[in-house]
Amino acid sequence: MKRILKNALGIALLAVISVAVTVGATTYLISKKYLSGPHEISSTESEYGFKQPTQMVNYNTVAAENIDFTTAAEKAIHAVVHIKATTKSRSQSGARQYIDPFEYFFGFGDRGSRQRPSQARVGYGSGVIISTDGYVITNNHVVEDADEIEVTLNDERTFTSKLIGADATTDIALLKIEGKDFPTIPFGDSDKLKVGEWVLAVGNPFNLTSTVTAGIVSAKGRGVLTGSDDRDKIASYIQTDAAVNRGNSGGALVNTKGELVGINTLIYSETGNFAGYSFAIPISIAGKVSTDLKQYGAVQRAMLGVSIRDVKGMSDEEKGKLKALDGAYVAEFTQFSSAKGAGIETGDVITAVNDMKVKSVSELQERISRFRPGDKVRITVDRNGAAKTYTVELRNMQGNTNVVKGQNDAVELLGAAFKELTDKQKQDRRISYGIEVAALFNGKLKDAGINKGFIIMTANDQRVSAVGDLEKIVERILRNNGEDQLLVLKGINPDGRRRYYAIDLAN
Repeated sequence: MKRILKNALGIALLAVISVAVTVGATTYLISKKYLSGPHEISSTESEYGFKQPTQMVNYNTVAAENIDFTTAAEKAIHAVVHIKATTKSRSQSGARQYIDPFEYFFGFGDRGSRQRPSQARVGYGSGVIISTDGYVITNNHVVEDADEIEVTLNDERTFTSKLIGADATTDIALLKIEGKDFPTIPFGDSDKLKVGEWVLAVGNPFNLTSTVTAGIVSAKGRGVLTGSDDRDKIASYIQTDAAVNRGNSGGALVNTKGELVGINTLIYSETGNFAGYSFAIPISIAGKVSTDLKQYGAVQRAMLGVSIRDVKGMSDEEKGKLKALDGAYVAEFTQFSSAKGAGIETGDVITAVNDMKVKSVSELQERISRFRPGDKVRITVDRNGAAKTYTVELRNMQGNTNVVKGQNDAVELLGAAFKELTDKQKQDRRISYGIEVAALFNGKLKDAGINKGFIIMTANDQRVSAVGDLEKIVERILRNNGEDQLLVLKGINPDGRRRYYAIDLAN
């Protein structure tokens, strides 16, 4: 008993001495101005003769081997689904077996190429269940133009899904499967992600279902050239080194808590396979877009109404005239610019949105993409070295704060219903493509004098073979916030006469 008591007293004495040494050492460091607070580190000269911060022992570090990925993986794997997108065979231009004189002389399309059927196209990808009643988020490019979308869960249950809406600008699509009590992944906060933080990529690469890979966040707010000609494309990605390959698109990027922080979208590779870098859409963007698609059927996209450039990408001569070292340089204003109306001027450098710093165009786009038309935001600019803040009421691409009502707003604007041509109609008209105006309501087509039965063959010199072709052309025009929003339709009247119509979509 005495020996036990003696050992206990010895341990207590050692603890007291340890505390005293720790307190004494800390007091000494503070007295020498090595430490001025719990996280403040002053400089001291290293053994190599350079001034460097004094190292703190056990400074909130966790070894990678001590991080448990199993809980996050278990949470995520059941909510990540396999997506099979099938595009049915459609007629497309094939070998030129004859020249259609009607199309040749009147300039319609491809000089009367015969058509040949193409085989059904099948694509694969991933998706994430974000609601217990069956809403699934994925990439737009996974399901774009698909006629049938099949969703398979981790437990091998298969569902036919409905496309609720899609947005090419952010590459997000929202699907719905019927059922209840589906497993989900809770949303995390992508703003709080830190470079160097561990993340997991969950998806179905090469059709290998339920695959989990790990990596770290390599960068944030990364703008990536995707080859798209869409100037408004929002590209502010989370860059990771978690292995992502074909089939991972639309899958989950989760943190070590098992929270959804991004949607895996693309890779940087010269071979088509993973080469060290992958990119995910932050959930701050993907979540807002999904909410809009569910609630409105279309993204409520807010616009500042500015043409901007990265300060860091400007020439030395141009940067020499500026005081700000980074940010988004305001080069000019678009029509109906809310930023101009609020007092922002050309030459200003936008440095913050609602007091959150922005260092690049991609970061500014990402910040603004969180808001809807009608929202008011504080925009801070650097003007010749002076910081100025303006309150800007954001507008939509039409220059107002109205709600965009659905994914077919392009068709609603035109005021018409369309249908694709039957084989008999094509044969009778001796044409190989086009869509018919099946019904007219109040809208742009009626105002232009177009009649029911008019066959649209081209829009702005682009062939129109399906209703979706016309929708995309009109939507592309509407995304152009400048004054030129002209739609030129070329086609055939019910009486067989060739006609052209020029329609101003801006008014």
